[in-house]
Amino acid sequence: MSKNLKIGLFGFGVVGQGLLDIIQSQNLNLEIIKIAIKDPRKKRTLDKDLFTTDRDEILNNTEINTIVELINDAEAAYEIVTTALKNGKNVVSANKKMIATHLAELVALQQEHGTSLLYEGAVCGSIPIIRNLEEYYDNELFHALSGIFNGSSNYILSKIFNEDQSYNSALKEAQDLGFAETDPILDVGGYDPKYKLAIATAHAYGLFVNPDAILNIGIQNLSQHDIKYAKEKNLKIKLVPTARKVNTKQIVTYVLPKLVGKDDFLYNVENEYNAVTVQAAFADKQFFFGKGAGGHPTGAAVLSDIAALRYDYRYEYKKYHQEIGVQHTENILLEIYLRYADEDLISLLEFDHISERYAASEFKYVIGTVKLENLIKNRDLLLNKDVFVAYTGRQIYKEEKALSGTFAAEEALL
Repeated sequence: MSKNLKIGLFGFGVVGQGLLDIIQSQNLNLEIIKIAIKDPRKKRTLDKDLFTTDRDEILNNTEINTIVELINDAEAAYEIVTTALKNGKNVVSANKKMIATHLAELVALQQEHGTSLLYEGAVCGSIPIIRNLEEYYDNELFHALSGIFNGSSNYILSKIFNEDQSYNSALKEAQDLGFAETDPILDVGGYDPKYKLAIATAHAYGLFVNPDAILNIGIQNLSQHDIKYAKEKNLKIKLVPTARKVNTKQIVTYVLPKLVGKDDFLYNVENEYNAVTVQAAFADKQFFFGKGAGGHPTGAAVLSDIAALRYDYRYEYKKYHQEIGVQHTENILLEIYLRYADEDLISLLEFDHISERYAASEFKYVIGTVKLENLIKNRDLLLNKDVFVAYTGRQIYKEEKALSGTFAAEEALL
C-alpha cells in the first residue's frame, strides 16, 4: 500500500513548474503543501498562500513528510537536504553538485536517521541511469560508463557540426532557448558532467570520488581548426565523461571532449539529448538515450523518485557497503589530439608516444599518448585560449610487474 506523501517543494523554476504540470495531469497519492521561493513579487498562477520565503516553515512543518529540492544553490541545497534528513523527512533532489560533493556524508545521514534521499533527476535528465545502476547492474562485473551527460554543450556541438554555426552563435542560441546559463562555464567547461559522473561512479562501482579529483576539460576553446580537423577525418566532437575499471581494484575517471566516429553510439546523439553507454561482463554493451534538459524531462525523473518514496524505496549502495576496496587511479595513458601554440607544453606533458604531428603558421597539433596524471598536473595550461584537447577513445593501462621490472599493457577503446 502506498503512503500519502505531503510535499514541501524548494524551488519553482523550470523543473519545479514542469514537475507540477506532471503531478496535476495525474491522480497521484501526494499533495504539495508548501513551495519555497526566493522572489515573492514574481507573478504566479497558483494561490499565493502556497508560497513562502521561509525555509523553516517547510522544514519544521510536521505535516510535511517529503522534501523535494530543486534549487541551483549547492550550499543552500546542502543545508536543506541535511536538515530534512535529520528531521526524519525523505528527500528528492536534483542538485548534482551538492550530491557529488557530499555523497558519503549524505549516505551516512540516511543510515543514521532511517531516511531516504533519491536523485535520479540529478544525472542525465529523463534517463533512469541511477536506478538501473542500483538494481539491474548491482551484481554485475561492471567495466565502463561513458556518454553525453550535458545537454547544453551537446546542443552547441550539434549546431557547429550539423549546421556550420560558429561556437559563439551556437552558444547564444543555447542561451536564448534556456539550455545554457548566462555564464555557461559549468556546462561547456565540463563541471556539470563531472558532478554527474561522480554520482554515477558511486553507484556503478561503489567508489565515492571527490569531484575535485576528476579531470574536466571542456569545449570552450574549440576553434575552427579543431572543427576542420574532425570533419576531415569524418568525426564529430562530443563532451564525454568516462569511468572505467582498469583492473580489479582501480577505477579511472575523466571528462574530456572526444573525437567520435560513425561507429560510436554517441555520434548521432544531437541537440539537448543525453546518452549513457554502459559495458559489463555479462550484459555487455548497452545504450540509454533521452532528453537531458528541460522542465518536463527532468520533472519526470523527479516524479519517479517521489513515486518510489510512496513505497519506502531507498538506494542500497550495495557495492559501496561490500567494501571491495576499489580505488581511484590516474595510472593510464590516453591518446589525445592536442592543438597548441607553445612548444613547451609538449615537453611538460611528457608524451609517451607521438604518432602524428602537424605545424603551420595558423595552428599546430599532435596526436599522441600522454599520462592522465600529466594532464591533471598541467590542467591550467590546457585551459589557455590557444589550446584544445580531445580524447581519441584509445586508453592504455600499464602495470609494472614487481619482480621482473617489466610492464604489462592493456588497451581499451571507449
